[in-house]
Amino acid sequence: MARILFSSGGSSYLCTGTFVADSDTTSTIPYFLTANHCVGSQTVASTLQSYWFYRSAACNGGAGTYQSIGGGATLLYATTSTDTSFMRLNSTPPAGVTLVGWSVAAIPPINTSLTALHNPAGDLQLFARGGGGYRDDPTAEAYLAVSSGQHVAAAGCDFARDDAFILRLHAPIGITRVDRTGTQTGSFTNVNAPGLNGIAFDTTGSFDHRLLAAGPVNGKTEVFAIDCTGAVQVVTSSAPVLEGGLAVAPSTFGSFGGALIAPDELSGVVWAIAPDGSSKQVVNSGLPKGGDIGIESVAFVPKGFTKGGYVYYSDRATAGSPHPGTDHVLRLSSADLVAAGVRDGDMLGATEGGASMIDVRCSATCQVMNAVATPTTAHGEGHLVFTLNQAASPAPTPTSSAAVIAGTKQSNAPIGAIVAIGAALLAALAAALFAASRRRT
Repeated sequence: MARILFSSGGSSYLCTGTFVADSDTTSTIPYFLTANHCVGSQTVASTLQSYWFYRSAACNGGAGTYQSIGGGATLLYATTSTDTSFMRLNSTPPAGVTLVGWSVAAIPPINTSLTALHNPAGDLQLFARGGGGYRDDPTAEAYLAVSSGQHVAAAGCDFARDDAFILRLHAPIGITRVDRTGTQTGSFTNVNAPGLNGIAFDTTGSFDHRLLAAGPVNGKTEVFAIDCTGAVQVVTSSAPVLEGGLAVAPSTFGSFGGALIAPDELSGVVWAIAPDGSSKQVVNSGLPKGGDIGIESVAFVPKGFTKGGYVYYSDRATAGSPHPGTDHVLRLSSADLVAAGVRDGDMLGATEGGASMIDVRCSATCQVMNAVATPTTAHGEGHLVFTLNQAASPAPTPTSSAAVIAGTKQSNAPIGAIVAIGAALLAALAAALFAASRRRT
């Protein structure tokens, strides 16, 4: 696999691509696979430059010796339906590069150990090794949050950048940490609660940049703030019923700036929980409501998204449901959302049953608009996740600001973004990715 740099519309972007074997063992044709939202036309393919062995020479080190080749590529196949672009490089990759095999066999079963390589956000090559990787109850809705390296002042420590913190829904209830190499490091902390159903990082500082988790208790919701040492503080034990993709509101979100925003699928109400534990209704979503139907996830449109990007939402296969889902990831472009009136800083909210979506904008008051009004048979779960089409430096210097993501049906947020999908969907999507022999940032 290689880190790739290409130009489109006068700007340069970064993605990951994979050197794919052909079916003739006597030949080595430089076939290359990446995402259509990265390289979607011959014009863009002609600008492609690839960086091979772009990885650290030692743990926590800088870039080792890498090689780059130019010359662009010839686009052979492209489709937006599976977000796939297949091409032939016009220059031969350097010696020592390994071809990736592929198969038309069935997708490996859930919990199969796999290995994934990628250059996240254009940074040095990382890998997730299946043998030491995360696995848990296959049907659990194990929401997760990814650290952007925030500092907790009261604890005097930092959350490690790019570590994932995942709800552990079996005894002992708590949070499991998976480090940036993909290795499960065991329990980060245990939480004294009967269960957990939501998690998010405070990215504003109103909760001192701690990890926030929520769970049901006695007909209410208990909210916990967890610092970088694993110390747990109860914020409130009497928040309204809530569940799903949570998010802390930016300061621009009217009087709710800095509050934990949480949906309640049963009533359709979106709630704000302040750092002092008090709760207040933000809006009534107006969306269909009920168990496995109502509003499931909220998220805030990041700055710069309306200039280019995508929002992703997982569609979990759920047998026997009126919304059976597909175990795919749904995607909307920023252009589609801008056309619906969405702006940077707005809150998006999506339903579990049908994946309908609203846009909420708050200043002195809050207003609700439909962003996706027509329901489908999708079964939405987890967080809404954004990627940004930010310009990258033409020099191959490690950076976490590069943003175009290569992939097929699975989203991979930029470094520090918050993501969450069920454990079963994680495994299924990883398996699909392996079967297709694709690598993405």
